Amino acid sequence: MKFSARTAWELEENEFARTVRQIRETRAADQPLLDLTVSNPTTCGFTYDAESLLAPLADPQALIYEPDALGMPRGREAVAAYYAEQGITAPIANICLTTSTSEAYSFLFRLLCDPGDEVLVARPSYPLFDFIAKLDHVTLVEYPLLYSEGWHIDFAALEASITPRTRAIVVVHPNNPSGNFVSAAERLALDALCARHNLALLVDEVFLDYAWPPHQATSFAATTPQALTFILSGLSKVCALPQMKISWIVATGPTDLVHAAMQRVEVIADTFLSVNAPMQFALSAWLRMRHALQSQIQLRCAENLATLDRLTAGTEVTRLHGEGGWTAVLRVPRETFLHDALERGVIIQPGEFYGLPPGRAVVSLLTPPSIWLQGFTRILNP
Repeated sequence: MKFSARTAWELEENEFARTVRQIRETRAADQPLLDLTVSNPTTCGFTYDAESLLAPLADPQALIYEPDALGMPRGREAVAAYYAEQGITAPIANICLTTSTSEAYSFLFRLLCDPGDEVLVARPSYPLFDFIAKLDHVTLVEYPLLYSEGWHIDFAALEASITPRTRAIVVVHPNNPSGNFVSAAERLALDALCARHNLALLVDEVFLDYAWPPHQATSFAATTPQALTFILSGLSKVCALPQMKISWIVATGPTDLVHAAMQRVEVIADTFLSVNAPMQFALSAWLRMRHALQSQIQLRCAENLATLDRLTAGTEVTRLHGEGGWTAVLRVPRETFLHDALERGVIIQPGEFYGLPPGRAVVSLLTPPSIWLQGFTRILNP
């Protein structure tokens, strides 16, 4: 049987995963590995109000099928209300609901790109883009984020990467895993660059509500750009509800471009009709409840960052500057550091998974504080 080249992925365990599995198999049952990489908020000890969160799913109106390609008006109005709390007007005609931000990316890649067209993505960044792009016959081209007392877009390299086949630039605000927000100056430069080259800008804001220290970061939806711009977000991070599959796209920019784009997005969405009615009926209630879980996560991130900085002070391990999100990037002293950590019963992720250079590691700030303290104590005081 011949399978599509789109699915010709490397399906074998990578060396790191294989080592983790082998060490787990050899450790006693009462000596589990301390995992500093868990990023699923539902398994990290946060308090979920089950009754309140599940109650909106019982709305009997959800039993009536009301197909609306962009999403039911009440669902899109809930997203508009989320932005209105930030002083931002997002017309529901410019909003499309999707099951996930992954699906949102796929919709936009199909909207903007023919097979073989190019989309520019930052390095380092989350590796999910590779899979989505391959499935949609899109070629990813990386542009670097530079590090010097903070992360910065290398605009010279970014512009040099643009070719006649480039269709869009992706930014993550704040980036995963580096945690840097796009600065106000970078935002203006990105908009001007995209307008000059007739490119779309795709802005992933799933971690927007998790700045360090907690404050209201500014969404790209707050201004009307020169370039056609799409903002992506969703419940997985905004409400720490990855199991409740619903996300959204907000389009902004020149009125004529936004209108033409949303007409086409509507047809793409209508082809799949993927967002189910109970989720759309519950969306408004879940977004109103988001602050309770966000506050827990913000406190966890602050506590773990403070512990990390205290324990690494005066050691060979340093934390790179970040501004938000759920991960921290570490500079570690030697190539064997991650394997040595595993031998001591602690899992930390290789930075190479995210396109970081050797000598970098990534840890999840959602880790329960007791495991975080034990893990770094083992690593730093063998």
